[in-house]
Amino acid sequence: MLDSDNTENLVEQVNKAIQARTPLNIIGGGSKLFYGRKPVGEVLSTREHRGIVTYEPNELVVTARAGTPLAELEKTLTENAQMLAFEPPYFGPDATLGGTIACNFSGPRRPFAGAARDFVLGTTIINGRGERLRFGGQVMKNVAGYDVSRLLAGSLGTLGVILDVSLKVLPLPAKTLTLVFPHRIDRAIEQMNQWAGLPLPISATCYDGEALYVRLEGAASAVDASRQKLGGEKVDGPEFWRSVREHSHAFFHGDKPLWRIAVPPATPPLALKGPTLLEWNGAQRWLYSELSPSSLREVVSAAGGHATLFQNGDQSGAVFHPLSKGLDALHTRMKLAMDPNQVFNRGRMHP
Repeated sequence: MLDSDNTENLVEQVNKAIQARTPLNIIGGGSKLFYGRKPVGEVLSTREHRGIVTYEPNELVVTARAGTPLAELEKTLTENAQMLAFEPPYFGPDATLGGTIACNFSGPRRPFAGAARDFVLGTTIINGRGERLRFGGQVMKNVAGYDVSRLLAGSLGTLGVILDVSLKVLPLPAKTLTLVFPHRIDRAIEQMNQWAGLPLPISATCYDGEALYVRLEGAASAVDASRQKLGGEKVDGPEFWRSVREHSHAFFHGDKPLWRIAVPPATPPLALKGPTLLEWNGAQRWLYSELSPSSLREVVSAAGGHATLFQNGDQSGAVFHPLSKGLDALHTRMKLAMDPNQVFNRGRMHP
């Protein structure tokens, strides 16, 4: 794995932008530029700032620079029988660790293991004053006060330039098995939530419009016993979950606006027309729809959820669910505290 510390060059570029009041567009591998509002500003690339800083397999902790290719990091972990438990999607071969954390993207295992931000132990960043700051540490209980390191997860680079990230990792499961059950969507939602209340080693669920898939992981004895209890037909699990995670599954080949909808897991099928795929016990729902954003969000809000325009839509509009006045004020105050000159990824999340 290539190792390159490009901190000084990044700090210099940030300071020049601050002095000139020039907006910066922070980019790692560029694999997730489709997400969020349209990027603007001079490119600040983290690609050359890469490499694993420290890795302690016995302590289940790894620290790596933002530009580290996600594939190289996961290869190193796999060689030590460990993994990033939040199962991050790549959406392209050039995906980096920094971009993954900035987007807070998590895969099929998310509701059973935790989101990307749940595994962030600490970060080093460059803030909007050109200062290099360290938040958190390399153990789970390391924060007194506000946990800024986890706040960076999902901020899309609007709060600072991530230099490195310390993550908790987990051992690979001893055995993995995927089962499939033919169901209608209403029955699939009911089944997933029934399973959620049972002591089963489930690590992923998905309804793809035709059938319900469930992944079992853990000790071989627990997986085998659960299979006997659940029934179902065994399928090629790794390929299926990879296709769902990376959106290479046939469902994701549409060209209409793709919405990511978050609702309480047991919510019945929404009154929204369009192809639908369910994950996370029904808590995450993908929908292709040309319905106006306001009309779609009205239905989702009534169900206690929110909707994000994920892909194939207008990146100049309200991509993310509009914030309440209180949350909007909090976001603004946090942005100005971290980036008073507003040079980082300006307008990437909200107009």
